[in-house]
Amino acid sequence: MGIRSGSLRKRIQIQQRAATQDTFGSQSATWTTIAIVWADIEILNGRALMAAQAVNVEISHTITVRYQPIFYDPKIVAAYRCLYNGRIFNIHWMENVEERNAIVVLTVSEGLNNG
Repeated sequence: MGIRSGSLRKRIQIQQRAATQDTFGSQSATWTTIAIVWADIEILNGRALMAAQAVNVEISHTITVRYQPIFYDPKIVAAYRCLYNGRIFNIHWMENVEERNAIVVLTVSEGLNNG
């Protein structure tokens, strides 16, 4: 199964969380871009959630990209996030289509947190 290059029109960043320590010894999480790839982003569904008297929206998407070596382990990939035009997508699941190391489909959500 191949993918047409014309369908990968969006440039996204794949980021990995890293813990950093400041001069006072407290730790904070920072995100580092580990890859910039072409992708196709498709919306799956949306639902409104009520939390703390505020409405948050969680939107599920699939993001399709070409295989990169950073996608070798689905458990590690689930800790990554994607950035696109200031939008943050948390990765929940990764599929290496037909285990061919050619196409990766990421199931992501947007809107509840910053990764």
